[in-house]
Amino acid sequence: MKTPRSFRTLCAVAALFLLAASAIAQAPRGSDTASLAAKLQRLEDIEEIRTLLLDYGRLLDSRDLAGYSKLFAKDGEWVGGFGSAKGPEEILAFMQKNMGTGPNRNNSFHILSNFQIEVKGDAATAWSRWTFVAPGTDGKPVISQAGRYDDILIREAGHWKFKRRTASNDTPAPR
Repeated sequence: MKTPRSFRTLCAVAALFLLAASAIAQAPRGSDTASLAAKLQRLEDIEEIRTLLLDYGRLLDSRDLAGYSKLFAKDGEWVGGFGSAKGPEEILAFMQKNMGTGPNRNNSFHILSNFQIEVKGDAATAWSRWTFVAPGTDGKPVISQAGRYDDILIREAGHWKFKRRTASNDTPAPR
């Protein structure tokens, strides 16, 4: 027995209707969509902050101190073993005085790790480890110093910046 064409069409339309109704029932509602958007924003913020933390080491090691100083907010502060400075211009002058203005001729570098990042709106905190590697007397790389960073970050002009970066040394000072 042959099924009439109109019946097959009606069944196909009914099946499509049921699929559409099921998809609509499973689609995020207004609050679910807002929750997903908030989760996505948090992940984007964490990734931008992680990049900021890595750019800090990359720019410092390449001695791009002008780029390095721009990682800090307008009133951002750097605090560490050889003093402190506030604001990008002062931080730039401070780092030029303490690190020089030429290239990194001794091939020293930072290893940055163990990032813990907490975001709360336009403010965040981060904690991480740093290790400073420099050539030893035989030219082979040795760990010169190691410590941690405690950071307070803010979103300024749409981008994450250091509000305060505190560098603490967990090893004896180099001789």
